[in-house]
Amino acid sequence: MNVPAPAGIATLVAYVATIPAANLAVTHFGAVSVGFGYAAPAGVYMVGLALVLRDLARESAGRGAVLAAIAIGTILSYFLADPALAGASAAAFAVAETMDFVVYEPLRKRGLLIAMLASNAVGLLADSLLFLKLAFGSFEYLPGQILGKAWMTFAAIAVLALLRRRKQASAST
Repeated sequence: MNVPAPAGIATLVAYVATIPAANLAVTHFGAVSVGFGYAAPAGVYMVGLALVLRDLARESAGRGAVLAAIAIGTILSYFLADPALAGASAAAFAVAETMDFVVYEPLRKRGLLIAMLASNAVGLLADSLLFLKLAFGSFEYLPGQILGKAWMTFAAIAVLALLRRRKQASAST
């Protein structure tokens, strides 16, 4: 069995930690503003971060570790969510993260940022549609859900692009 390097383990732990953080945020804070007059359940930012961390964990820990983390995350999502949201949270997490994984895998050869952007777009839409329908029976928060998760994706891509540019600049000097 291949054990991921410390960076891979840290990324996996951070990824799995977003699940209880998202569930706690929804339970304790309800809806939050995400900009442009939209609101979303408070876990929106953690779920957006989960999509990004899943992709990074794939690169640092491998496919098998990420698939195991998705399974662990689904179970945690079910048991740590408010009972009224448990099924919706677990189902949305499992479906969205698996869809993110399926889109990411073939695109990763074209570059990390392209793969992240495409897979996160699919994952955030799947998570938003499924969670809102199952948890609330409504798509009232859909624009806010998409916007909040997109903020996290764009922020992560900007940071990664900056880090890549810095690394390339230092390598050429």
